[in-house]
Amino acid sequence: MKKNMPKTLFAVLMLLSFSLTHAQKEAYRLYNTKGKKVRYERMLNDCKRADVVLFGELHNDPIAHWMQYELTKDLHNLSGNKLVLGAEMFEADGQLILDEYFAGLITTKKFEEEMRLWDNYTTDYKPLVEFAKEKKLDFVATNIPRRYANMVYKLGLDSLDALTDEAKRFMMPLPLEYDTTLNAYSALAGGNPAMGGHGSANLRDAQVVKDATMAWFILKHLERGETFLHFNGAYHSDHYESISYFLKKMEPDINIVTISTVNQEYISFLETSHVGKADYILAVPASMTRTY
Repeated sequence: MKKNMPKTLFAVLMLLSFSLTHAQKEAYRLYNTKGKKVRYERMLNDCKRADVVLFGELHNDPIAHWMQYELTKDLHNLSGNKLVLGAEMFEADGQLILDEYFAGLITTKKFEEEMRLWDNYTTDYKPLVEFAKEKKLDFVATNIPRRYANMVYKLGLDSLDALTDEAKRFMMPLPLEYDTTLNAYSALAGGNPAMGGHGSANLRDAQVVKDATMAWFILKHLERGETFLHFNGAYHSDHYESISYFLKKMEPDINIVTISTVNQEYISFLETSHVGKADYILAVPASMTRTY
């Protein structure tokens, strides 16, 4: 100990040094749309009162997937069978397979063989599916079949007109009209320099048919008094556009809560670029390990 340094002061400095060296690491922080830190219970209560909750994830973020599972469990504890789940990751023409699996008519092996599952299904989405199956909750495959989204990308939106009535059951009603000036869509059409000039009207429309179809199937399976918890990439619901836009277009009075996931080097504050993205923003350290 240095000469003339009081023992009490020395002890305080040592404790401070230890605290800074061994500071507790946070896996996430929750912020509201204005960038103010909020508690999980606040978000949970708002979600319970909502008609639709759009949980925007980063597809390989483990904290987002954990939070989706925790929110699902807690909403079920509060709402019971008034909770409905749905996901971008399941395409509408797979609804029959999903229903047969939930009814116990096909095995897990057959379900997973035939459902066109994402590569990260086992770690990130299977826990949600199995929870819904166990609790006898409805789970809705909301996305347009990828072959039809690819048609739009390759041939344009009008190419969907050539499909049979049977095929059109797996997408939003045609013709499709929407606001092309929305930031989410104008960027994809080449209106955003960040796209490097690689956007196109077909790329924009391929995104639009996904958003519109997801909104369509959410509303189709939503009953009064229920909460529909939907899982999708954050870009499908950020800034209250995309899916939210179509939900409001189809049902103006619907109560929507949005959640977005963002990565930041530091999560002690919400970066300005993320303020306003959603009602609740889940900030996760950029150093977090990924699921793929």
